[in-house]
Amino acid sequence: MKPPGKPPPSAPRKRGLSEDDRLVWESVVKQIKPLRKKRLTKIETNELAEKHAVEKAEAASPARKVKVAAGPKPVATPPRPPAPPPLATLGRREKSQIARGRKEIDARIDLHGMTQSRAHRALHDFLQRAHRDGLALVLVITGKGKTVGPESERGILRKQVPQWLGLPEFRSLVVGFDAAGIGHGGEGALYVRIRRMR
Repeated sequence: MKPPGKPPPSAPRKRGLSEDDRLVWESVVKQIKPLRKKRLTKIETNELAEKHAVEKAEAASPARKVKVAAGPKPVATPPRPPAPPPLATLGRREKSQIARGRKEIDARIDLHGMTQSRAHRALHDFLQRAHRDGLALVLVITGKGKTVGPESERGILRKQVPQWLGLPEFRSLVVGFDAAGIGHGGEGALYVRIRRMR
């Protein structure tokens, strides 16, 4: 414990440089040479300048949260209905029964002499009615085409109708098809099985 009445020790006073000290210091400073700096390449100089500019900008502007503008919400697309199964040919036994008249044909359409657009429309309407009426099997007569002229110009409907039956607008109506028996037109006609309504 310190004796009472004695003043507390004071902090040591800073004293300035004496005239002699200052002269020594100035002579030392004059003799000092800076270390040689490594020369920076132009790319390094640019990178340092960019870094410095970014740091300066960040220091100048107060930190704030950037609010990202929300774009329009994505619209949920409705699920696509499942694609109908591939078209199937009639079984050999079923085709034989139809050809012999043991299995009945519910309706028939004859496309002879029609233009492609008219035949397409007529076939689609016919198959829609057959589907709606719950028919099971129909006969589509295309004709074999003219026997005169180049092969490519013969039997346009005979070539087109099977392609049409594979289109989505027909696939929902048709299960499958096959060439008709000789008694029903042979190569100039098709047995078409109609898809049942659900």
